[in-house]
Amino acid sequence: MASPIITTARTSLSTSLIRVSLYTLLTLLLIPIQVVGLLLRLPISKSLPMWYHRMCCRILGIRIEVFGRRSRTRPTLFIANHASYLDIAIYGALIQGSFVAKAEVENWPIFGLLAKLQNSVFVDRKVRTSRLQANSILNRLEKGDSIILFPEGTSGDGNRVLPFKSALFAVANITPKGQPLVLQPVSLTYSRLDGVPIGRHLRPLFAWYGDVDMFSHASRLIGLGRLTVTVSFHEPITIEEFSSRKELATYCFNKISHGHAEALAGRLQPLVGKAGRWDWISWRPRPRLRDIRSRRRAPGIKAGIEGRHRLDSR
Repeated sequence: MASPIITTARTSLSTSLIRVSLYTLLTLLLIPIQVVGLLLRLPISKSLPMWYHRMCCRILGIRIEVFGRRSRTRPTLFIANHASYLDIAIYGALIQGSFVAKAEVENWPIFGLLAKLQNSVFVDRKVRTSRLQANSILNRLEKGDSIILFPEGTSGDGNRVLPFKSALFAVANITPKGQPLVLQPVSLTYSRLDGVPIGRHLRPLFAWYGDVDMFSHASRLIGLGRLTVTVSFHEPITIEEFSSRKELATYCFNKISHGHAEALAGRLQPLVGKAGRWDWISWRPRPRLRDIRSRRRAPGIKAGIEGRHRLDSR
């Protein structure tokens, strides 16, 4: 008899067909609207991608648990880890911004078009062109657009965060509207499948890396059960708090790695705060007193909150 975990991971053909059909229909309906919005520079061209990604998450059976507070400053440079093409829908459902993507994505079928429609910044991640790439990102930030950057330079296996490439952190030196650029580290972890913790042996079902063919990987993944993803927004920072860009990159790497490790270990599972408007996106903006006492609180929340809770409880 197959174990419950193996049974959970089996692909359902009917589920796959339903999800593919709904995803395709939604995408085909919204592409013309987004094209018109971009051509006429309408506000909907910025808000529609976020709504689209949220609907995609629901169609694909993705439930997102969010810890911490997302930066409301515009522009903000979000520094995030990367393990799968699903990351795009998940980050896109939570952040109104554009992605920094490798140059070859621009020519991919379907996904290349979708990346263009979200105003992605396409870069050649080579050291010799790092200054040019930084300028491309800089121009977008100066226009007030928030940017989502994957400093690992590629997707990993989901079990650990790969070392960051510090070259693109050069954009952290810009001062939009005379103010230091706000950066916010973000951790993403594929936590549970149908309530069962995703161990090392199941993680390749979701992580897309190496030479694995995307479409064969996606055809297997799309029929799986309900996926729970843990996203942690850590405390926003500026480069003024660090002596160099490499020190900034190291700090972001350590913060994201720690948040990822906490989620892998299951220490971020207890519910804290109130679920948000979207029932498949559960926001955790503030820890409860009992979670603070048990040292289970959302990363990105300032330590001073704990002191205020203690004063309030006296």
